[in-house]
Amino acid sequence: MSVKAFKLVSAVEREMLMGDKNYINIECIECCGKNLYIGTNDCFIYHFLLDEKVSTAGKITFAATKQLHKYLGLKKPVSELKAASALTRLLVLCDNTITLVNMMNLEPVPTGARIKGAVTFTLNENPVSGDPFCVEVCIISVKRRTIQMFMVFEDRVQIVKEVFTPEQPCAVAVDGYYLCLALTTQYIILNYNTGISQDLFPYCSDEKRPIVKRIGRQEFLLAGPGGLGMFATVDGISQRAPVHWSENVIGAALCFPYVVALDDEFITVHSMLDQQQKQTLPFKEGHILQDFEGKVIVATNKGVYILVPLPLEKQIQDLLASHRVEEALVLAKGARRNIPKEKFQV
Repeated sequence: MSVKAFKLVSAVEREMLMGDKNYINIECIECCGKNLYIGTNDCFIYHFLLDEKVSTAGKITFAATKQLHKYLGLKKPVSELKAASALTRLLVLCDNTITLVNMMNLEPVPTGARIKGAVTFTLNENPVSGDPFCVEVCIISVKRRTIQMFMVFEDRVQIVKEVFTPEQPCAVAVDGYYLCLALTTQYIILNYNTGISQDLFPYCSDEKRPIVKRIGRQEFLLAGPGGLGMFATVDGISQRAPVHWSENVIGAALCFPYVVALDDEFITVHSMLDQQQKQTLPFKEGHILQDFEGKVIVATNKGVYILVPLPLEKQIQDLLASHRVEEALVLAKGARRNIPKEKFQV
């Protein structure tokens, strides 16, 4: 039984990005407020402003206005982008180097501050430093079996810690002092302050792409064996039942109370409240699925789309209209904090 939880809305059409240049592919995206950044395989960053429009009938559309684009001067793809809005900086990973650029004009910082030797990186959304003018960056280093923690300021970077891992790490998420790592054969939780680690469950990174995603304070979502989306806390336990994904999930995102997953052919939506699959949206050639401050964005090589959640009150009404009272109650209670009080009473 399906629920209409999300609508797929186009945000950036291929013509806006590449015109008639077919060789251009989208490699990565970042969204911060209305600012959408796209990194491409030909070493360009594009900056768009996203404007959300609501028609009188309640239909949501997005208008993307191109601000500027910038060539980074290498013959390599831009592989990752992360915004640090407090610093008005965009962290750009290209050719194993993280460069700091200005979020508005995309110019590199004058000091030339950069982090070299990064395979991939992530930001600590639950930072430990307490300095509002600094972001904590965790990189998987090109040095074998090594993770490095950096503090990144407006115009300089500073290494804080280097941690060695029992196997080669291939994906990482951070919460406070805790690293959730996908290694070659298993997932682990590692406290980089104490060095204490805890095994979670086995996983073969040669067969499938690991997924490690921080979904809240001290909690992560992982692609487990047998097509399961598993939840794990920093204590190595699971407080929620797993969701059943397909075997070949490429990406996952959280938009409470739903977990959204992308595979080769579909976007699937599962409820965290009862673990049931609620919606399936056909989506071919997708390779990116991420959530940014509650906005879920998917992309193919050529276009960017936004998954717009339908109001929870509307979802509850639809469930009641189709006599699915139990599901409506579960959703109403579970999503109570996301529904205005007077509407919840009704």
